[in-house]
Amino acid sequence: MNLKPLGDRLLVEPIEQEQTTPSGIILPETAKEKPMQAKVLAVGPGGRKEDGTRIEMDVKAGDMVLYPKYAGTEVKVNEKKYLILKENDVLAIIE
Repeated sequence: MNLKPLGDRLLVEPIEQEQTTPSGIILPETAKEKPMQAKVLAVGPGGRKEDGTRIEMDVKAGDMVLYPKYAGTEVKVNEKKYLILKENDVLAIIE
């Protein structure tokens, strides 16, 4: 993949929700919630302050993050879905 996020943006791969409930009921596409967990694949160099210096990113490649349901911009590469998020869209890093 040749996508490199710019500024304070992240490229993430959403983690899809289970297809069935714990009791074995198969969920149709319309009943599934949008994924809210993702694996960070790449990060930009960070935003800039008014004086031009970089603001270091808190998130790094390989982190698992939580984000709001409708955040980011969806991108398809080789039939796979990815999201580009701003670092401000990330709610938490899963440790």
